[in-house]
Amino acid sequence: MIERAGVAKCGLLTTGSRYRALVLYPRIRLAGSHAPIAHSMRYTTQFLLSAMAAAQFPEPDVPEIAFLGRSNVGKSSLLNKLAGEKAAKVSSTPGRTRAINFFALLDPSRRRKLMFADLPGYGYAKISKSVSAGWPEFIEPYLAIRSTLKLCVCLVDSNVPAQDSDRQLFDWLRAAERDFAVVATKIDRLSGNERTRNLLALRKGLELEELLPVSAKTGSGLADLWVRIEAAGCIQG
Repeated sequence: MIERAGVAKCGLLTTGSRYRALVLYPRIRLAGSHAPIAHSMRYTTQFLLSAMAAAQFPEPDVPEIAFLGRSNVGKSSLLNKLAGEKAAKVSSTPGRTRAINFFALLDPSRRRKLMFADLPGYGYAKISKSVSAGWPEFIEPYLAIRSTLKLCVCLVDSNVPAQDSDRQLFDWLRAAERDFAVVATKIDRLSGNERTRNLLALRKGLELEELLPVSAKTGSGLADLWVRIEAAGCIQG
């Protein structure tokens, strides 16, 4: 059973006991649909701005989903797959982005339904006592007090062993009482046995109850990810 510090509701976050393990996905699924992701067809993606200071954040008017992960984890590729277009720039130099990039997801009537926030990658910057040591100073305030932030999607590479920086991030989010979900990327690069072994090792190494494997290349697992995103944003299917 997952213990939660807060229960996300439409427009409300109720506070209770502190987190022990807050990851919103079902337990590891070793097989996923490779069908095209229909959810992305429901939205048009609109780039809003790149913020390098809290004063530049867009108006908090719709639920926001933040995407976090180590540099080179495949975050831009996943965002582009979810958006159905080239919303996020795939950099050849990991760790270069130093701003929060905001994207609005518009319904067919051009109304904002969700906002995606693409946070700078970590891991290439030296990390000392906290995962945010190499981040610009406005990152922590965004994660700590942004009123419309409903879910942090934390990405880990299924091909890479558990990293201390990821554990530090999860501990920080728990302490901040933020809902977060952990996604293992690039599973298309693993054979069936490798996938099973690596995912179990990640769960154990990162002390997670649950983990969702996805592939931006094949689309595996993305339908489940959309369900979690829309649930966090209180959007009916």
